[in-house]
Amino acid sequence: MANYQLNKTVYPKNIYENVIDTSFTQQQPVLPLEDTINVGQFFELYNKLFYDIPTEGEINSHIYLIQKSGEYVNIGANNEEIQALLDEITSLQQDNLKLNQQILNMQISSSNLNT
Repeated sequence: MANYQLNKTVYPKNIYENVIDTSFTQQQPVLPLEDTINVGQFFELYNKLFYDIPTEGEINSHIYLIQKSGEYVNIGANNEEIQALLDEITSLQQDNLKLNQQILNMQISSSNLNT
């Protein structure tokens, strides 16, 4: 079993009140953000701080703002549609390449027949 040494400082009553604050105070409530800064002021500050904000980071960064705003506006909802369009573009590019290859082969065959 460990032993711990405790120290106790005792002040006489006539000195105690001069050393320790015994008055009661009420803590002022912290105002909600919307009561201290409005949206216009936020963007004004954001524009002033723009280049001071780190690009990357889990919090307090541009990446964090993008992710949080993206979640709020549900930016990921379009990802499926975007991927489908990208897949279609890839397929059309492959079809175009095949057709160009067929045209080239036909031109080569035609020129071989004419010679």
